[in-house]
Amino acid sequence: MRVFAIADLHLAFVTPKPMTVFGPTWAGHPDAIFDRWRDVVRPDDVVLLPGDLSWAMKLPDALTDLAPIAALPGTKVLLRGNHDYWWPSISKLRAALPSGMYAVQNDALRFGDVVVCGTRGWSTPGSDEFGAEDARIYAREQERLKLSLDAAGRLGGARTVLMLHYPPTSANFSATGFTALIEAYRPDAVVYGHLHGANPERTLRRWQGTPAHLVAADALQFTPKLILDDALNVMI
Repeated sequence: MRVFAIADLHLAFVTPKPMTVFGPTWAGHPDAIFDRWRDVVRPDDVVLLPGDLSWAMKLPDALTDLAPIAALPGTKVLLRGNHDYWWPSISKLRAALPSGMYAVQNDALRFGDVVVCGTRGWSTPGSDEFGAEDARIYAREQERLKLSLDAAGRLGGARTVLMLHYPPTSANFSATGFTALIEAYRPDAVVYGHLHGANPERTLRRWQGTPAHLVAADALQFTPKLILDDALNVMI
């Protein structure tokens, strides 16, 4: 089993919303994702999808957007992003998701010897226009991340991958409540998205020894990124 990740699919089959406002590389991006996914992912792999999956506003429309993803190879693990307004209660979502598609919220999931956990995250202190409402959400997301990491610890497993939608640091890579939890729990890898048009070489790639991967779709040229494989002793 291998673990891949790709965020920010921004699918819009029901609610058209062209992503070319972020640049010409987004032209035809769903087909690019589907084609490159088939090129690299095998049926026994796991693919992490940390947020901003569909522009839909309601769950039935989002399920229409997600159907082509569900049909692709691999087990899929979803996390909510800041634009996933369609995301309902976790019980309702899990009851509606197609076979082979899972969601993480305040908990963790185990696939073979790999445990997946995470939360959306949020803007951090020092960010532009960080206000009182941001501070409230920032504190809440730290609590949710702790819940998820604690759940991951209870599941055991040889490797833990932490999903975030937002990067865990501020723009100048300073420490945050999220990085404090990364230091305390020491996941084997962190994946995050949200940043569009960013140069992966100039984004967070490691925090205190923990590898960190920007997996926003455009940063990956729409190809799921390999995070863990058998060579790293990830066993079924």
